[in-house]
Amino acid sequence: MLHKMSVGGLAMDPSSNAPILILNAEDKDFSIPIWIGLLEAAAIASVLQKVSFDRPMTHDLFKTFIETLHTRVTRIEVCDLRDNTFYAKIYCVTGEREFILDARPSDAIAMALRFKAEIYVDDVVVDRLRGKDGEYEIEDDSDQGKKWEKYLKELSPEDFGKYKV
Repeated sequence: MLHKMSVGGLAMDPSSNAPILILNAEDKDFSIPIWIGLLEAAAIASVLQKVSFDRPMTHDLFKTFIETLHTRVTRIEVCDLRDNTFYAKIYCVTGEREFILDARPSDAIAMALRFKAEIYVDDVVVDRLRGKDGEYEIEDDSDQGKKWEKYLKELSPEDFGKYKV
């Protein structure tokens, strides 16, 4: 089953200053944090904050290229989670033909935002994030891992807007 998601915002990891992309489920009450690169966070933030540049950024250039070929992005899926790495697919349509591109979730979401395409997360990802009892699984029992667990559990919607990328 696919869960329709929306971008809840971007936050900064307080210990590493790495950006965290927060996806919120529209059909249930859960969120998914995905650590992403700074450049990808900037590509997402520029759309969320409606910032335009004199010269096209990489995702904007790719969007122009796709549109020039009379192709559109219809949706993206965060489709898998293996060894703490998320995987995504970008679904494209041109004429009568549909094709799928393998992508990092951050790039797929940056494209989805530019095309106003829907964002989905597969149950596989949700199940792998949760433990057997339905709670999110803690894989890192170190002090640092426990600190992260506490930080993520205490995140609130108000936290998402206070960090700038």
